[in-house]
Amino acid sequence: MYNQVKAMLAITKGSLRAITRSPSAMIFSFIFPFIFILVFGFIGDGAGMRSYKVVFDEHADTNNVVYQKLIASPSIKVLRFHNENEMKSELNKGRISGIINITKNTSQASNTISLQLKSTTSSNDSWPQLKSFLEMTLNNINDSVFNNRPTYASFHFDPRKDIATVRAYKTIDFILPGQLGFSLLSAGVFGVAFMFFNLRNTLVLKRFFATPIKRTYIILGEGLSRVIFQMITAVVIILVGYFCFGFTLVNGLETFLEMLVLSFIGLIVFMGFGFIVSGLASSDSTIPPFANLITLPQFLLGGTFFSIDAFPKWLQPISRAMPLTHLNQAMRKIAFEGQNLWDVRFEVMLLMAWGIVVYAIAVKVFKWE
Repeated sequence: MYNQVKAMLAITKGSLRAITRSPSAMIFSFIFPFIFILVFGFIGDGAGMRSYKVVFDEHADTNNVVYQKLIASPSIKVLRFHNENEMKSELNKGRISGIINITKNTSQASNTISLQLKSTTSSNDSWPQLKSFLEMTLNNINDSVFNNRPTYASFHFDPRKDIATVRAYKTIDFILPGQLGFSLLSAGVFGVAFMFFNLRNTLVLKRFFATPIKRTYIILGEGLSRVIFQMITAVVIILVGYFCFGFTLVNGLETFLEMLVLSFIGLIVFMGFGFIVSGLASSDSTIPPFANLITLPQFLLGGTFFSIDAFPKWLQPISRAMPLTHLNQAMRKIAFEGQNLWDVRFEVMLLMAWGIVVYAIAVKVFKWE
């Protein structure tokens, strides 16, 4: 009796050997992601911010010109939280530049304003710039608005007391998940599209049809080879980031395995896009334009290099609709924040929803001949 599984594994072995000998597969899966990881890994963590996410202390005095000037500044983005625990959690993760408190010195003959800043070491890339911005703002208020009262507003800040020590959020902690997502997206779309188009074009699929193997096992065999190769790539990328650049795996092996599960889910979804492209392409020269229509917007807008919060407000909903965005966010939450797969179930469900839609389209447009 013909063994379908054995035939499928034979296809997987042959296809995997072809992938490892393909220059394009090596470039998109290994070379490009490693180039970006190396560049950003050696750059360090000194990049500044154009805007600062801050929280005002619940007891802050808001009836003064200092508060009005700060909230009117485009450089200040005020965040509000439902409870203090949520606020402290975001502060410890480095998502908030600092907590600002404004008090009125009513004990003095003239009512003056004192401003205090508190932050954490996880915001080391932003609180020094925020401190300079606050000092400059107060100087402008004292010199321009209250030129006859130069001490109207004063700034009080002591890094030894006002900066709490927490786990540092390094550049590599943001960059590596994005590059891993880019590798999975590129391999899933370009790899599958070129693979199945070439199998049709070189009549390999036609030869498969002359054998007893079923079509389902042909797809499973070829797809399995792509999954094996790309999961090996994911393992290498994560381990190099961890051992060479100090990438944070907050729960060690558990975090590592959960990132691999996310990589697998993301890859399966992205491979569906590859099946669509291979079905729509009429020649090998039409594959790159189709594939780039899918990959480039996600690569640029999916939070690969910087947070989507930096985009204009009208663009953020588009970014949040992309599957790569949710994969990147889930990766970062698991790797640095210590969340588990259940905690990122919203992102996982959105990825799966994308998968259902994508494979429904792929079934309609996929061509065997």
